[in-house]
Amino acid sequence: MKPLLKPAILVDPELIAKCKIPLEKRHSKDRLFQRGCQIIAFTSALVLVVLMTAIFVGGIGTLSANFLKAPADPDPAIAGMFPALMGSIWLLILTMIIALPLGVAAAIVLEEFQPRRAGLRRLHGFIQLNITNLSGVPSVVFGILGLTVFVSMFGFFGNERTPTVEVGATYTDQFFNEGDFVLEVPLAGALDPETEASAGMTVYTYEGKQVQLNLLDDDEPWPTQPELAMRSLRSWDLPGRNKERAWWYFRLPFGRGILAGALTLMLVILPIIIIAAQEALRAVPSSLRNAALGLGATRWQTVRQVTLPAALPGILTGAIIAMSRAIGEAAPILMIAGIVFITRAPANLMDDFTAMPLQIYNWAGRPQAEFHDLAASGIIVLLSALLGFNAIAIFLRQKLQKPLT
Repeated sequence: MKPLLKPAILVDPELIAKCKIPLEKRHSKDRLFQRGCQIIAFTSALVLVVLMTAIFVGGIGTLSANFLKAPADPDPAIAGMFPALMGSIWLLILTMIIALPLGVAAAIVLEEFQPRRAGLRRLHGFIQLNITNLSGVPSVVFGILGLTVFVSMFGFFGNERTPTVEVGATYTDQFFNEGDFVLEVPLAGALDPETEASAGMTVYTYEGKQVQLNLLDDDEPWPTQPELAMRSLRSWDLPGRNKERAWWYFRLPFGRGILAGALTLMLVILPIIIIAAQEALRAVPSSLRNAALGLGATRWQTVRQVTLPAALPGILTGAIIAMSRAIGEAAPILMIAGIVFITRAPANLMDDFTAMPLQIYNWAGRPQAEFHDLAASGIIVLLSALLGFNAIAIFLRQKLQKPLT
């Protein structure tokens, strides 16, 4: 039996020369790199501590229960952020309701139902590539997209002021006459009412019914009959248009309402939720899938009863972290809502709104130092919400995490 020949090992002479560097010198370079990383980390943490300390010192004095319950006001002594807080809550709830099912469903289709045909595989890879790229797109781009798609809907359904479809709104013309009576005449819609003027009477036609108002010239005496006096107006009296919206109010296009803002934030966090859900699904051992399929379960039964429950902690963690990003977004909400002075919380999905980042931005841009303190208080509330979301994510992960073997 012939002895085995050892293969010749060819070593680069330059590599041998590099290896002749003294061991102590290499260790010193390693320690120098470690010290540099520690200094950078310590400096970053120190800057963060200084900023947080400055925010707490400036905002803790104005942070109170009244600050959370009071509306915005030009007087900083009584101003609060209740409308902005409620607007952020509305946004987060709607965004989560819309984004979480879509994101998880997309992740399941992309990860668990991968196509086998070559053409469909290329389409699958193209979609996956675009989702990955969308996760790095600046949020202001999504704000511009939401302004075009959700607010105006490309102009297919009218414009923001005169929507084509409107349900749940009641329009009235309101008059104030000399007898200190308030006259409210219901209208069929936002357009001018159908009127007729004859023999000193103005007739409003509304849903087939006629409402008659008694028009008087300047020299005519005011009627003494109470019923007629309630319906009397001077010829130069002009009405004010009122609009009341029910809680189920809906319109097309959506306008600058809270639904348009939630859909825009959905676009911002949807790629993040999809990628997080995919990573959670990939972390599930393939042996569990094979065992379920071997017992006769279909692919959908395997996903619904085995894969998805096992990946649920990671999916929820990724979704909550995505919501933490959504609550602090200002650029897309600024594109949709703008900096407006709102003193009430949203009452329906199409109502005007503001959010905590916008209110903080508004206060920080004012020259008075009192508003800067209010902005610091708003930052404390916003950071508390962010820390709360992260704490919930950690709790859910620890609570739902189960051994898979």
